[in-house]
Amino acid sequence: MGHENQTFSSDFILLGLFSSSQTSLIFFSFIFIIFIMTVTENAVMILLIRRESQLHTPMYFLLSHLSFMDILHTSNIVPKMIINFLAGSRIISFAGCGFQIFLSLTLLGGEYLLLVAMSYDRYVAICHPLRYPILMKENVSILMAGGSWLVGAVNSTVHTAFTLHFPFCSSRTIDHFFCEVPAMLVLSCVDTTRYERGVYVSGIIFLLVPFSLISASYVQILLTVFQMQSLEARKKSFPTCFFHMIVVIMYYGPFIFTYMRTKKYHSPGQDKFLAIFYTILTPSFNPIIYSIRNRDVLEAMKNIPKSKIFHKKL
Repeated sequence: MGHENQTFSSDFILLGLFSSSQTSLIFFSFIFIIFIMTVTENAVMILLIRRESQLHTPMYFLLSHLSFMDILHTSNIVPKMIINFLAGSRIISFAGCGFQIFLSLTLLGGEYLLLVAMSYDRYVAICHPLRYPILMKENVSILMAGGSWLVGAVNSTVHTAFTLHFPFCSSRTIDHFFCEVPAMLVLSCVDTTRYERGVYVSGIIFLLVPFSLISASYVQILLTVFQMQSLEARKKSFPTCFFHMIVVIMYYGPFIFTYMRTKKYHSPGQDKFLAIFYTILTPSFNPIIYSIRNRDVLEAMKNIPKSKIFHKKL
């Protein structure tokens, strides 16, 4: 029991992505640039949505929450990687590790539920346009966003508590670039099979079911688009659905593959590679993908210089 308490309060060592080689320095520079781009792009998207009245719709309200979650998620992981690389240290405290797990799972869970809400918004807008003002009222979108944060936080609390409850009796070296549940379970010296089954059930509820709902929504949207008489409407709707599905696949695919396997089938290299997608790359792509061929966002961006000139004249 004394040994368990000792390991419980001990720091962990993150092996990370970088070594001391020249290649790692280039990779580090790439990650740093992606991080700056992610924070900047998502911050601009949030400010744009808050500032421009034509973007005050349920879709963009949900998108602003997705951008905020992306900023928090990448900021939860990348700065620690940067500090460790520059300082030559790989230590992370037990509390810091627990916070990383909690915030990461909260934000990822919230993002997955937000993607479901956004797909429902597009489904109603395209398949039932006349009922859109009723089905997607302001209080509905607020409830969707708030529910995503709340359910993500509750789910994360359960998994964080269970993961940190296990005794880490062997090495405290985490072969990953941040504290993630599968990498932590490898360190446990007790049988985690029952908990892993719980993770699998949680994966079905929070990953497979939402992914199926999103896929069904976009299939229905595409069927509706193909029935449209207007060729211009088809050209506008199809690319939008295509790019949105790319975001969904980049989020859900790697995460499903990581969390819905038992620890004996995990390999550190594979887990790191998959985690790069939903922690670093996808958050940087979101603002770009959601603004491609999006007339509202492009028009809002064009209005920024005009509004600045107008304020100067006043």
